[in-house]
Amino acid sequence: MIQLGPSGHIDSFTRDHLPPVQEWPEIDLAGFDYPEWLNVGVELTDRMVERGLGDRIALVGNGRARTYKELSDWTNRLAHALVEDYGIKPGNRVLIRSANNPAMVACWLAATKAGAVVVNSMPMLRVKELAQIVDKAEITHALCDSRLMDELVTTAKESAHLKTVVSFDGTANHDAELDRAALTKSVTFQAARTGRDDVALLGFTSGSTGMPKATMHFHRDLLIIADGYAKEVLGVTPDDIFVGSPPLAFTFGLGGLAVFPLRFGASAVLLENASPPNMIEIIQRHRATICFTAPTAYRVMLRAMDEGADLSSLRAAVSAGETLPGPVWEEWRDKTGKPLLDGIGATEMLHIFISNRLNDSLPACTGRPVSGYRARIVDENGDELPRGELGHLAVIGPTGCRYLSDPRQAEYVRDGWNLTGDTFWQDEDDRFHFAARSDDIILSAGYNIAGPDVEAALLAHPDVIECAVIGAPDEARGQIVQAHVVLAAGVEGDLVMVERLQSHVKSLIAPYKYPRRVIFCTELPKTQTGKIQRFRLKE
Repeated sequence: MIQLGPSGHIDSFTRDHLPPVQEWPEIDLAGFDYPEWLNVGVELTDRMVERGLGDRIALVGNGRARTYKELSDWTNRLAHALVEDYGIKPGNRVLIRSANNPAMVACWLAATKAGAVVVNSMPMLRVKELAQIVDKAEITHALCDSRLMDELVTTAKESAHLKTVVSFDGTANHDAELDRAALTKSVTFQAARTGRDDVALLGFTSGSTGMPKATMHFHRDLLIIADGYAKEVLGVTPDDIFVGSPPLAFTFGLGGLAVFPLRFGASAVLLENASPPNMIEIIQRHRATICFTAPTAYRVMLRAMDEGADLSSLRAAVSAGETLPGPVWEEWRDKTGKPLLDGIGATEMLHIFISNRLNDSLPACTGRPVSGYRARIVDENGDELPRGELGHLAVIGPTGCRYLSDPRQAEYVRDGWNLTGDTFWQDEDDRFHFAARSDDIILSAGYNIAGPDVEAALLAHPDVIECAVIGAPDEARGQIVQAHVVLAAGVEGDLVMVERLQSHVKSLIAPYKYPRRVIFCTELPKTQTGKIQRFRLKE
């Protein structure tokens, strides 16, 4: 029976809307011991100053560097303003709308110190999407980069819940309403006494269709991902400098670009436009040591190295959010002497739970469970499958899926296991290998074909820059493998090229997997995080 610790929330909305206990996944907290009362905002700022790290750089962005002491003072001032001027009470939901910059991190930490439940959101969301989030979480307050106010102001006008929208300055000038309110406040703040089992963060899932799902994460969960994955796999020290492309609005980005560096006294360099060229420039200028981005960006970095870019400062390059093709892993290892760290995470699980290690890594392999997690491959009935067989990935660990008032909880969690919606197989050495999202398996003439296998084969051809493989309807075979291919500059996308690519694929993997249809295009549709949107190709 799950026993939750005490709550410091005056507004009990999130605890009241946790899933029924019988629908929870099994939570294994062995090795993750935290005090009953815990505020993660304090742990990542004031606590670091107490440890003597106050003069070290915490955040860099928009032309300014801020030390841990400055970040602690800044967030305490902001927290005073949120409580005293805007009436935020522990447990209130607060939405933050911003691109990746230090001010967004400061607002998140300040709202967390005030005891709020934070919902980070992306700049690209429009009124309809914002309204769905506001209604689902019954959000009362929003903090918004002053450059992005319009959509949120419109949302508030039409909302039964959202009554207060406050602007902050994302540019580092501290010239907006919230900054001015905070200016005269004390640099010390008595943070809300929140429980380790109080919800600190609502993560809305990306890529889901229909009504958005909100995943509920406790204060302890935000420390677990750092004290597990970041400590074990990345071995973070205060000398590390993080850089990456995922939005802070996604739990992958918030972990990799805020929680992980701040937990260990390291630095994060934040980019509002984290295009591959910008990232390459930042890595070189700041001598970044840890990078989080998608495989497409690593491909661009490999080309940049050919042209003289010096990315040798990177000691750990993490790839997630999209399948890491074997050829990209091999080329990165050959050029840098270090493996790309493939891993799989989920918004429901908060962050990466299976990963390669720097000393234990293979191409086209996701690796082994992170400390505290266990995983297995199961069939439709939840029974474990033999090694080598394709099935559903099921996971148990110290974090797990808790949707905010959502019937889909019963789909994600079965018999205590989290079912991620991914098709995997496990080898004889207990390593896990990704096959496809479960809805991306192509069924062609009785064969199960994993699109990523075909993509990896295509990417091994020197003329292929990018590709995405989907199943296209076919009368005779049910589905056929259809490849959308971006060719290198100056290469002709003609019938001869189609045949060349088909023969190439047949030479590398089982011939029945070859793409029966090849469509050449100038670019592939992608999300802001660089994930290829295969559903748009299917449309």
